[in-house]
Amino acid sequence: MTEQLKGSNELATPASLREDSRILVVKLADIGDMLLATPAMRLLRESYPKAHLAALVQPSCAEVLRGSTLVDELILFDQHRYDSVIASLSPAALWSAARELLGLRQKRFDCLLLFHHMVTDWGVAKYAALCLASGAPRRVGLDDGRAWFLTNRVPDQGFGARHEAEYMLALVRAVGAEGPPGGLELPIGATDREFASQVLRSSVHPRVAIHPGSGTYSLARRWPASRFAEVADRLALEEGVDIVLVGGPTEVALAAEVKEHMRAPALDLSGRTTLRQLAAVLEQCDLLVGNDSGVVHVAVAAGTPVVAIFGPTNHRAWAPYQPSMTPRENRVLHRIVRINVPCSPCLYRGHRLGRRQGCPNRDCLRLLMPSAVVAEAQEALRYLWRHGGKSKRAT
Repeated sequence: MTEQLKGSNELATPASLREDSRILVVKLADIGDMLLATPAMRLLRESYPKAHLAALVQPSCAEVLRGSTLVDELILFDQHRYDSVIASLSPAALWSAARELLGLRQKRFDCLLLFHHMVTDWGVAKYAALCLASGAPRRVGLDDGRAWFLTNRVPDQGFGARHEAEYMLALVRAVGAEGPPGGLELPIGATDREFASQVLRSSVHPRVAIHPGSGTYSLARRWPASRFAEVADRLALEEGVDIVLVGGPTEVALAAEVKEHMRAPALDLSGRTTLRQLAAVLEQCDLLVGNDSGVVHVAVAAGTPVVAIFGPTNHRAWAPYQPSMTPRENRVLHRIVRINVPCSPCLYRGHRLGRRQGCPNRDCLRLLMPSAVVAEAQEALRYLWRHGGKSKRAT
């Protein structure tokens, strides 16, 4: 029997796995959350170098892990097919789920690590079906009192009580993984860097990337395009930087709106890059200014400082994560800008989803003025230049 803390399901003495274990990590999330899982996956890989590590991920996130040394096997699973009870009960969905779950069971995993919170009742039901159908005798995850289907549970203290990356690190430590955590990982190849060099062209000026989007999950996270334009113009005028607009295929019109409001020139790369090409572009920028989104975490993985704008979302849960830095260094290079209103955050608060699209007023973003964002960006740039950062510009 594994010893447990009195009154808690968190392991007092983590029970290690066999060296040659077959381990499945389940992370059915978007790109930012997938990147935040990579420190835990690296620790797992280094603790069990002889194990077979597989990851069950959404197709949209496969590029984060494809070709990485973090995993031996990628298994794609489109969870959006089962977002609602009605959709999940259609004959096509039931047949697809049965086929995919049978395939998982045939892989005979020894341990399943569920990198998810139990947010909704339907979510609990889906994760229970997935975990039990896998046949893994050891099932490890977070518990808010509803994760009855797990064999080993780490207490879920709610969103923001721990950083999301720290929650996942706690799960791998519950199976005996040991050591200090590393940073976010996203492989960038030589062809990606060559692409970035070609589209960015040589310049004597520092580069600042602007990301006005927020992905498709919650558009409530978006600060107005006109305010991003004002920030970009001021940085171009006062700091002499080149502006690069970035974003995914669904954010092309938004980037065009920012460019339309700008007086300074800007290179618009929105919708023109793959994930790894975007990482290579950000790697060659001095700073990213953008909304809370997966692009912030791509920049951190690429080693680029960020100024992240948080409104409805929980900054304590999804702040830029770089454990190799001291807290002071992290605050200096990776800055969070937000308005401290009593109702923020309203999305992912406590143990619940909260307001996915925020409130009608969105004071947390409406009251945030461009001057506050410009000031943080200027401080980040000047700190970099003083301490021999990316830019060679003298101060």
